[in-house]
Amino acid sequence: MLERWFKLSENQTTIRREISGGITTFMTMAYIIFVQPIVMHQAGMDMEAVLAATCISSALATFLMAFLANYPIALAPAMGHNFFFTYTVVLTLGYSWQQALGAIFISGVLFILLSFVGLREHLINAVPAGIKNAIAAGIGLLITMVGLEWSGIVVDHPGTLVGLGDLTAPPVLLSLFGLSIMGILFARGVRAAILIGILANLLVGLVTGMVHYEGVFGKLPNLQPTFLKLDVTGAIQLGMLSIIFVFFFLDLFDTVGTLIGVSQEAGFLREDGTLPRAKQALLSDAIGTVAGTLLGTSTITSYIESSTGVSAGARTGLANLVTGTLFLLALFFTPLVKMIGGGIEYGEGLHLYPVVAPALIIVGCFMMKNVRRIQWDDFTESIPAFLTIMLMPTTFSITEGMAFGFISFTLLKAVAGRLQEVPWLIRIFALLFVFRYLFLMA
Repeated sequence: MLERWFKLSENQTTIRREISGGITTFMTMAYIIFVQPIVMHQAGMDMEAVLAATCISSALATFLMAFLANYPIALAPAMGHNFFFTYTVVLTLGYSWQQALGAIFISGVLFILLSFVGLREHLINAVPAGIKNAIAAGIGLLITMVGLEWSGIVVDHPGTLVGLGDLTAPPVLLSLFGLSIMGILFARGVRAAILIGILANLLVGLVTGMVHYEGVFGKLPNLQPTFLKLDVTGAIQLGMLSIIFVFFFLDLFDTVGTLIGVSQEAGFLREDGTLPRAKQALLSDAIGTVAGTLLGTSTITSYIESSTGVSAGARTGLANLVTGTLFLLALFFTPLVKMIGGGIEYGEGLHLYPVVAPALIIVGCFMMKNVRRIQWDDFTESIPAFLTIMLMPTTFSITEGMAFGFISFTLLKAVAGRLQEVPWLIRIFALLFVFRYLFLMA
């Protein structure tokens, strides 16, 4: 049955690899179960309800990706979008969280309609090969930067923005231990190195007292305070149009960028650069977003952490079934999930995640291999690719990296007299990105 549904042999994978990949993906993105309620609570939302909404909507969207697209790409509330929701829309502009959910609902419905029209699918296929490879590498550096910060190896520094952390600090030592275990196992050809490394880190963390045992079972959270509390009517007003557009814009390029990056790493992209079943993958994302607003959480999108599952061997939607099931089980095992994906406080204001941070660093290494496919001798290709790669980790945004890539690619091709090499869709979005930056500067 699993072979028939997920075509395991055709994708050169096994049930064991898919299970390992699905567990690995969940462990590296489990932090969202606890981060999302904290961020959304600042907007006045009930933390327990947001946790339930996060788990259920993530599981639903992840299952849809499994059955509609057969990809091992998990989905959950987008980091960055939740901060825009809380700190800009609610706390700065003064709209209610119900109106903010209504705005996301409208953008999600628009995405569903566009999924049928095929605009996002055409955008994925239109992205030039050099930019596609740059997106994958840039996401790899972004993941690595997150891992280095979560481990405490890299910290905030007033003079240089970032600097080397205290390598003698216990959480940093735990991260270095996990990184060493994963590196050694990969060097020895062990495919489940990431999963084994995470489990080894958890065990050492428990033994040393850095990770506190909090039990296994927890009470089922109450969804009622946020369920169907969105205000769509209140979101349909002139002042909310720009907010709806921002939610739409961010989700469009975060999703497209993640799909391209993970698909490039997994080998899903065809030789002509197109992504099979892109429409189904994007539809999963859109339906997940709409469902999330009904349940009570912000924009659902594809997660770059899925790369860790791909690195562990996942190649089909079977891995997503595992990840989605773990999201649902997390409703009953919140103390256990917190030990894996929850962070620990260290020093002044440092919140570190040493159990899972090494996995992100290792995945970044894997994704950098895509730079070898970039035409470095052609400056109309290499400069846009380089800007795409560098802007993602330095701005902590997939969207900004793609924006600089699209704009520079169009500009350099035009001045070189090769504008015909730029697909019309890329020209349009390059122009839209320019207008976006002009609007931000105004």
